[in-house]
Amino acid sequence: MKKPGASQASVLSGFHGPNLGYVIELYEKYLEDPNSIDSEMKDYFDQGNIPGYEEKTITPEAPNTFNQPNDTKKIISAIRMADYIRDFGHLSADINPLLAEPQKNPLIEPEEWGLTREDLEKIPANLICPSAPQSVQNGAEAMDHLKKVYTSTIAFEFDQVHDLEEVNWLKEKVENGSVFPSLNTKKRLSLYKRLSEVEEFEKFLHRTFVGQKRFSIEGLDTMVPLLDEVITEAVKDGVTTVNIGMAHRGRLNVLAHVLGKPYEMIFAEFQHAPNKELVPSEGSVGINYGWTGDVKYHLGLDRQIKSESTAKVRLTLANNPSHLEFAGAIVEGFTRAAQDDREQPGSPRQNPSSALAILIHGDAAFPGQGIVAETLNLSRLKGYNTGGTVHVIANNTIGFTTESIDSRSTRYASDLAKGYEIPIIHVNADDPEACVMAAILATDYRSKFGKDFLIDLIGYRRFGHNEMDEPMTTNPLMYKLVHQHPTAKAVYSKKLTEEGVLEEAVSREIETEVLDKLTKAFEKVPRENAHDLSEVEVPHTIEKGLPRIHTAVPLEKLSQINEDLLEWPADFKVFGKLERILKRRLDAFGEGGKIDWALAETMAFASIVSDGTPVRLSGQDSERGTFAHRNIVLHDRETGEQFSPLHALPSAKASFTVHNSPLSEAAVLGFEYGYNVFAPETLVLWEAQYGDFANAAQVIFDQFIAAGRAKWGQKSGLIMLLPHGFEGQGPEHSSARFERFLTLAAENNWTVANLTSAAQYFHILRRQAAILQEEPVRPLVLMTPKSLLRNPLVASAPEEFSEGEFKPIVSQPGLGSEPDKVEKVVLCTGKIAVDLAEKVNPETHSWLQILRMEEIYPFPMKLLKEKIRQYPNLKEVIWVQEEPKNMGAWTFVEPRIDYALEDELKVSYIGRRRRSSPAEGEPDIHKIEQARIINEALTK
Repeated sequence: MKKPGASQASVLSGFHGPNLGYVIELYEKYLEDPNSIDSEMKDYFDQGNIPGYEEKTITPEAPNTFNQPNDTKKIISAIRMADYIRDFGHLSADINPLLAEPQKNPLIEPEEWGLTREDLEKIPANLICPSAPQSVQNGAEAMDHLKKVYTSTIAFEFDQVHDLEEVNWLKEKVENGSVFPSLNTKKRLSLYKRLSEVEEFEKFLHRTFVGQKRFSIEGLDTMVPLLDEVITEAVKDGVTTVNIGMAHRGRLNVLAHVLGKPYEMIFAEFQHAPNKELVPSEGSVGINYGWTGDVKYHLGLDRQIKSESTAKVRLTLANNPSHLEFAGAIVEGFTRAAQDDREQPGSPRQNPSSALAILIHGDAAFPGQGIVAETLNLSRLKGYNTGGTVHVIANNTIGFTTESIDSRSTRYASDLAKGYEIPIIHVNADDPEACVMAAILATDYRSKFGKDFLIDLIGYRRFGHNEMDEPMTTNPLMYKLVHQHPTAKAVYSKKLTEEGVLEEAVSREIETEVLDKLTKAFEKVPRENAHDLSEVEVPHTIEKGLPRIHTAVPLEKLSQINEDLLEWPADFKVFGKLERILKRRLDAFGEGGKIDWALAETMAFASIVSDGTPVRLSGQDSERGTFAHRNIVLHDRETGEQFSPLHALPSAKASFTVHNSPLSEAAVLGFEYGYNVFAPETLVLWEAQYGDFANAAQVIFDQFIAAGRAKWGQKSGLIMLLPHGFEGQGPEHSSARFERFLTLAAENNWTVANLTSAAQYFHILRRQAAILQEEPVRPLVLMTPKSLLRNPLVASAPEEFSEGEFKPIVSQPGLGSEPDKVEKVVLCTGKIAVDLAEKVNPETHSWLQILRMEEIYPFPMKLLKEKIRQYPNLKEVIWVQEEPKNMGAWTFVEPRIDYALEDELKVSYIGRRRRSSPAEGEPDIHKIEQARIINEALTK
């Protein structure tokens, strides 16, 4: 049955690309069995509507030349062929510079689809490619156009993007030709000059500093103009901060040419000359220096740039250890910090268009390092997204000596990104103009959709892993091709010369100019090693430790804050049980009131934002708290709407935010560290769900948080909250690996503390907030409680908040009132001190004093000596801990306690014996062991 007045070629308008392909599939099913499809579509086809025809193609001047049903099948085949080219054209693309010819794929030829060129010529162009340029006249030309744009030196993978608007936008950009602009002569010569600078810089280093490692960019020279273009386009869109993360390969070239680090500074680092005597170029703030330093190809740069044509832009290349991809998460933290406005109360106001992250990955590292997936997963999350990152895979097609076939299970190095629906471009690194096109599309997409984009820059590595390696010993076939292959500059020079754009005289002039600049820079560098090679001392401001800081808050202010935090909108319905628990806090500041750990923390945050310092907290389940103690974000029991009392605090002068993190430690901790480094005025806290989960972020602790200032002068005041304590929950929920942080402790690089009271927690948080922008600032590692969160012995009286301060050592209340009677001192830290306090009796234990070491590093040596001297008849000093002897604080504190005892006594140990696993898995055995430790400690 046909619709009245409808021809056999009625229009099915509005369907193009993937939509049209889907409708055509339905039509094929309809032809086989009309009842196999949706009834609405069946009715539509029953009326004579045929997908693929449009009325405008059937006119008296251009009559319909197709006959049913054979020609419909050819249209369907042609559309499917076009979609195949879109989806799989990359398999036939010329994207590998070392391959003489791209791999042939017969499925991009019409014969494989039962079509001839004549068949295609009969099909309207807009059915094959609706966005084709006007010069494309028919289906055959449309198919030629698709093959050209999808199989050239730039190839596209968009099929993994599920949002239809994005897919259609991407495909239209590619197919209408706007991604392939014709570059003018000035731009092309500029590209050639850039490649000359890149290549000659590497050659100069190779000749001048023979045998030194530099991890050259050669083989991926076009990465520099690609980055130039990404930054230029981003700045046009209003970006004022660009943060770059990359490993060592090509880093010196990026520093020199993208960030403008003066050649003489780089040469000085090779020459071991004193960098500080070489003045950076105008607008550069130079390298951040620590006192131990780092190798030159790990160093970053922080620089302001401004030219007549651009706004002032801050460019940062993050410092990076050899742990390849870990800096990516840190750069994301940099970028979110740059985007957030934290000056107003409530949540920070994010402006994603103000800052851009560019992450440069290795082709072996991108699929090989799990931190990459963790970091990609942050890209669409409320607390961590940065409005789209531009990723570049610096694809050498080799990792050290391992070729791709042995380093990944995917076709492309970029395939991991498909799981996050990230559009991918593969581009031949020998084609600088294609690199420019890739950069423009990446920044346009990021600007429009606020999402990540990936450019897989495929080249090669001209030398071995470093310049002293001989790659022919391990990769002879690849390196025969490499040795025969011209450089990117030579390839582009030939192209421009053949097209009449570049004359030989101009080429020589550019080369001479570049070499002169390099030579003059080198001549500025002293030939002799002028600086003293003696060990560099830690700066005095860091060595002397923290000043005494007033952290108490008047009781009236705290009481008012507490009342304010217990107000929420009248129509907001808190879960009944939780509401009753929270309302009990109204009594906390009354006579005989007690403030528990969670309230102390909330009061600390509230007083800190009231002082004008922003606060950011994140971690797995941190809004509620792993142990249901925090509840800093409330949920309406009927609507699910969220409300945080800290956002409505009348006295707040800065932002507060808390985020439940994804199930990630390394990327999230890296992100928070980066956020804090870039926003040093902000109190940033990361909380592990259980302290030992921090194991999964060990690289961030080791290479960045513990050592970043010594290596790079990179300051941080980050706080890490690590739940710790032996409560019979087994090996994985007991120990935060206290010992590891103490092993890394040196040069006042951080504070490591294990507290036993809510007031102590309040004061140490406020102390940390107070030092954030001071020279002695350092991170804070806190062993935090689990069962003790609600223990009455941990709660503190209100006056301890309004009158007290943080105390590195706390004496057990009630003990030691008669110093002459004290014969035994027990030293301990954290939960075991509360366990002892529950069993101790001042009347029967007059011979005993228990000293709680609240701050283990920096070790409070002077204070401990003062405490010990109070007891003239001391016979025994014991260290008690619940951790095994080879774990916990024992190995760290033993020599220090002995030093404090001045050879009069030696400290001895009570605790678990040395073990390979931190704790017992059987709760009853735990109780027996714990009871033994307590009993021995309290026995005279």
